[in-house]
Amino acid sequence: MQYGKRLAGGLVTVAALLGTAFATSPAATAAPTTPAANSTTSAAAAPAIRGTAPACVKRDVVKHRKYVKVTNLCGRAMHLKVVIDWGPDSRCLTYQHKQQWEWNWGRGSYGKVVTC
Repeated sequence: MQYGKRLAGGLVTVAALLGTAFATSPAATAAPTTPAANSTTSAAAAPAIRGTAPACVKRDVVKHRKYVKVTNLCGRAMHLKVVIDWGPDSRCLTYQHKQQWEWNWGRGSYGKVVTC
């Protein structure tokens, strides 16, 4: 019985010490990652997925003809896709600066242009 009381008392002491150590230790923080620090990826290699394309992507839409012409005026290559509401979307294409592409669809209506 004495052994059980000593063991229980020792466990309480260890738990109290660990609790004090965890309570006084500073919270862990993650270091910010930058493209320079992470050389395996770059901003161009990891575009935002499925976000609305920026304003430098020109969209000429004729809804009643179910037609859109997309032009990249961003100054860098962009991966873009035309989203058609209630119809088939275009595939993801890489547009170089000042490159344009036309897309027609048969069913649905123009939704938006997104990055992909």
